[in-house]
Amino acid sequence: MSDLQTTGPLIDDRIRGFPPGHTSLPLDAIGGQGWKPYDGVMALPLISLDRQAFAKNVALMMAYVKDHAVEIAPHAKTPMSVAVSDALIAAGAWGTTVADIRQAAVLLKAGQRRLILANEIGGTAAARRLASLLAAYPDAELHIFVDSVALVEALRAAWQERQDLPPLGLLVELGAGRAGARSLEAAGVVLDAILTAETARFGLSGIAAYEGAAATADAAETLRRIDALMAMTAAFLPQVRARIGLERPLLLTAGGSVFFDRVVAGLSAAVAADPACRLVLRSGAIFFHDHGVYERGLTGLDDRGGFRVGGETISAAQGFQPALRVWAEVLSLPEPGLAICGMGLRDVAIDQGLPRPLALYRDGAPLGDFTGAEVLRLNDQHAFVQLPSDDVRVGDVVEFGISHPCTCLDRHAILYGLDPDRTVTTAYLTSFG
Repeated sequence: MSDLQTTGPLIDDRIRGFPPGHTSLPLDAIGGQGWKPYDGVMALPLISLDRQAFAKNVALMMAYVKDHAVEIAPHAKTPMSVAVSDALIAAGAWGTTVADIRQAAVLLKAGQRRLILANEIGGTAAARRLASLLAAYPDAELHIFVDSVALVEALRAAWQERQDLPPLGLLVELGAGRAGARSLEAAGVVLDAILTAETARFGLSGIAAYEGAAATADAAETLRRIDALMAMTAAFLPQVRARIGLERPLLLTAGGSVFFDRVVAGLSAAVAADPACRLVLRSGAIFFHDHGVYERGLTGLDDRGGFRVGGETISAAQGFQPALRVWAEVLSLPEPGLAICGMGLRDVAIDQGLPRPLALYRDGAPLGDFTGAEVLRLNDQHAFVQLPSDDVRVGDVVEFGISHPCTCLDRHAILYGLDPDRTVTTAYLTSFG
């Protein structure tokens, strides 16, 4: 994998992590300062990326998609970092996925041109906003989810209103649990509307689905729902071919970071039978992994024997490594067995589980694993940590693992890249708006 490249503006102590009182620095100079999150110099809390773990995750996922003869357009919503997204393209990604028009603007302005907008965007006003954006990028290749005649008509009208737009590819979305047509009949109605409205600059480019929204608390029921969605998606492809012929290139896209194995299992045969069709996964959080929801998800993937590379089943839970950490200081020891740390809901997410204490540092040196410590709850800016012993002091630094990268990273303007000894070697600007 090519190394992550950074560019950007001057950064100062208004940004998490940057040392208070330090002279402003260009973004790409931060990695040369020798800072460490536990050295007492950096402002806490901050979020960091283990660059070695990230590189291993990238190599493993790219090996998987290559082995299964599929493509990947990693979802940019997880880090919303141009540098990270560019690195994934350099590592072999087919393109990039975005969740909305603003995210598309971020990637287009940064020079990327092949995007999947993996969401419904709204109606007439949203279609015009998308057209206004794309008018500045005549070389863009954008494919967008559609699950209604209303959106097809709104986009058609927007593309008819002006002549300065690049071609727009429409992906008929089938779904379960979120947006998307719920039956082949409903998908057929959307397909009819697209084909009726087609022009040289506006038309069908494929089929889309998102399986993760079908998940329930019951593992068996989750797999039943996901497999049913994949079966419906696969069955729609020959119906589309019957309408448009065999030669037009089509995309078939699905696949998040937990059930991508079921996507490959459910759609590969249909794609193999259609030489002009390309299967594109959209997994994004997999490259970061975590100590929570994705740890549990990859354990489930292993339980169903779903991760195969080179003809062998290997452990995804052991192969992928959590790459993100949040760092915070012990602020108070108000009673035995309890520490109050300077990290709260403004710094880390709890929608998929509480952060996990991993290691303890004192006076700029590691003390070892923080075994037995547990986060009990968070409020706005504090974590309530149950302690395993009395060997914790005010001012100690705690390294936390997180659960759900997508809802942790969006709280931070800078992601600090660390080498194996936890020294900051680069900084990545995020663009969450």
